[in-house]
Amino acid sequence: MNTVRQISAFVGRWFALIVLVAGAIALATPSTFDGWAAQVPLLLQIIMLGMGMTLRPRDFAIIGRRPWALLLGVAAQFTVMPLLGWGIANGLGLSAVLTAGMILVGCAPGGTASNVMVFLARGDTALSVAMTSVSTLLAPVLTPLLVLLLIGEDLPVSASDLFVSIVKIVLVPVLLGLVLRLLFPRLIERIIDVLPLISVAGITAVVLAVVAGSASTLLSVGLLIVLAVVLHNVAGLALGYAVGRVCGMPISSRRALSIEVGMQNSGLAAALATVHFSPAAALPAAIFSVWHNVSGSTLASYWSRRPVEGDDATSPKGAPAKKS
Repeated sequence: MNTVRQISAFVGRWFALIVLVAGAIALATPSTFDGWAAQVPLLLQIIMLGMGMTLRPRDFAIIGRRPWALLLGVAAQFTVMPLLGWGIANGLGLSAVLTAGMILVGCAPGGTASNVMVFLARGDTALSVAMTSVSTLLAPVLTPLLVLLLIGEDLPVSASDLFVSIVKIVLVPVLLGLVLRLLFPRLIERIIDVLPLISVAGITAVVLAVVAGSASTLLSVGLLIVLAVVLHNVAGLALGYAVGRVCGMPISSRRALSIEVGMQNSGLAAALATVHFSPAAALPAAIFSVWHNVSGSTLASYWSRRPVEGDDATSPKGAPAKKS
């Protein structure tokens, strides 16, 4: 298993580049990946099953210990990013299809890679895991309602259809993974190091499918949609930290809030856009998949060199602590 761990570490370190190369290949030869879009929901189900298998009941213990911190984080997740997505799309004058894609990204729950970024950033990992898990479990209800609210009468699909899709794509696989972890803990422990590789492969395949299916749209509005995605993510990271600071949260919790708010489950947004809208609507999600891993890892690297003073949970034993 040491080899698997080494491969997982390598893939995790170069994940953003791997996805970027995949996108470039799909853009250069879109016909190679004809028909892949139909498999996007299945790919995400596999990824979410893997996420479920990494969860344990103790990951939700923070709900009882620090309900205020979790409530604040989830509330920020489902307000900051949806409003930013709507505002940036309209401010830049994006088409209706791309605006729907931006809103879908904003209304998605937290990204699965965020927990690793928070850990590397010496942030509050327990809060991060709880925020990702709870926002994912709430997504079947909150995501359709927020999309309906922000897109309004132009929504080409009912909120109930979105609810059913999210239940199938996210909730059922996550709960199944959690049950498998409870029933077969030893087996899951043996394969848990393989799960990051499966996630990377799944997200890469999603990007290939989405970019190939909307290559002409990307070529015509490429720079504008990239700008929109970058603004969305960076503003989310900044406002997430600001919310934690204004509410008096400790630095480690602010870091967790920043990364959790700024990093989205863009795979879910891509799947919903592909199934209910069009491949072009999934473009913001595909670009977000690349960019938020670049920005998240960069921010985590910066914060990792600035330990939180007096925080034993995030600072290595014996290491000098500094304020950040």
